[in-house]
Amino acid sequence: MHVAVINVGDEILAGDTTNTNATWLCDRLDERGVDVERVAVVPDRIADIARLVNEYRAEYDAVIVTGGLGPTHDDVTMDGVAAAFGREVERNPDAVEWLVEHGGYERDDLVEGTSHLPAGARVLHNDVGVAPGCVVDDEVYVLPGVPPEMKGMFEQVAEEFAGERTHTVVVTVDEPESALLDRLGDLRERFDVGVGSYPGEYVRVKLKDADSEAVEAAAEWLSERVDVVETEER
Repeated sequence: MHVAVINVGDEILAGDTTNTNATWLCDRLDERGVDVERVAVVPDRIADIARLVNEYRAEYDAVIVTGGLGPTHDDVTMDGVAAAFGREVERNPDAVEWLVEHGGYERDDLVEGTSHLPAGARVLHNDVGVAPGCVVDDEVYVLPGVPPEMKGMFEQVAEEFAGERTHTVVVTVDEPESALLDRLGDLRERFDVGVGSYPGEYVRVKLKDADSEAVEAAAEWLSERVDVVETEER
């Protein structure tokens, strides 16, 4: 399964908010064997949201959109997603019913726009906050931008994202990345596994494949030839 993630918010682009949602989603999807092939951030503009949703839903199995849900002036994500499908945004009776029964609201007290979703969307209830999310045509998933709300809502649909589970071992090495080039080259030639190296205080070498035995063998081979700080299995 191949997925794209779109984060909506002027505050992300201005540097006022760190985009932790993308990191968390990519990690959870990777755990489920899903390939995330695009992550994008767009401003709170209907046209920009619609354009990117249309582009990505044509290319990938699913698109996850986070942020910009609710009744305020800059909460335009639902409008953008609806525009991508050529639909109207309308009050969703299932969302209203849930907010009344579980959120403690009265119908007349709900702020205009709180329960509005693209026509025909499947509602995702917000167990942590107020604004609901939705799924449109089983391909575009719209989640809140507030991290606890986003995480809780994603868990409602997590089983809908699946791929070939992989086994991962991360070998942390106390050597410069430039000094590892020959050994990493040999590693790639000897073992048919994914290899990634990420420099920092230490170099993290990530080995990944559906074949756990192949990953373990590659990790053992590498560990015998580098200065290992630690080895972590995932």
